[in-house]
Amino acid sequence: MYRRIRDLREDSDLLQRDLASYLQCSQVSYSHYELGKRDIPTDVLIRLAAFYHTSIDYLLGLTDVQKPYPRTK
Repeated sequence: MYRRIRDLREDSDLLQRDLASYLQCSQVSYSHYELGKRDIPTDVLIRLAAFYHTSIDYLLGLTDVQKPYPRTK
């Protein structure tokens, strides 16, 4: 999971501080998410999935399908 969020960030040509600003956390906190030194809270996973237009399952490595699930009404 940690490598996946780093790869998504790098593929988007963003810096850790860019994502930290979006998530309203420090760059150090975000760095710890990418390094696996800190568990990623559920609300942060939801925001990252929305930001990258993917599913939480993809972020967690449970699927290799990057496309998000269809929304239900």
